[in-house]
Amino acid sequence: MKKIVFGAIIALASILIYRSCSEDVQNRAQLKENSMLIQQELKNVSKLIVTEGHFAEVYNYKDSQELFGNIFTANKKALVVVNAEVSVVYDLSEIDYVIDDSSRTVTIMDIPEPEIKINPDFEYYDVTSDYFNPFEAKDYNNIKKSVNASLLKKVEASSLKSNAQNRLVSELSKILVLTHSMGWTLVAEGKTTNDLNGLNLDRETLLD
Repeated sequence: MKKIVFGAIIALASILIYRSCSEDVQNRAQLKENSMLIQQELKNVSKLIVTEGHFAEVYNYKDSQELFGNIFTANKKALVVVNAEVSVVYDLSEIDYVIDDSSRTVTIMDIPEPEIKINPDFEYYDVTSDYFNPFEAKDYNNIKKSVNASLLKKVEASSLKSNAQNRLVSELSKILVLTHSMGWTLVAEGKTTNDLNGLNLDRETLLD
């Protein structure tokens, strides 16, 4: 009788150990599969997000030089019309992230800063200058620098950057949905993230 009972205990223990090992193998396989799905989704969003806009600028350029002890003033001026194509670009292939299988956590470490590209087309009108103060290459360079600076301010004040950020959030939301659907946690800015709209995506580094 004792042998029967002992044999039954051994059999039961073997079954429990087998089930435990089988569940552990299944859990590890599921964990690996989930990790691979998340990595694939991160690869899918690793692309360029480009938001484009058009800006115009009218710029009056003037320069005066006093000559011969302020007796004579030499002037030059130009009316410049600028049409510029502007794009805000996020390169999501540069996202820095860490996947931790043990804690089932995806941590976004860093999101690249948006790159603002300005491609202006300059048209010059009413270009006049005195003999002692002619137009030179440095004048055209100064005009380009001033116009680009002015256009950059317009871009910053416009909705172009916010539209680009909205598109960025839309892409990152795919990761958020996937991680939550599998019971994983997405961490950004050092905290668990349930809504990407609250992230400060303009900073170079998400985590302090």
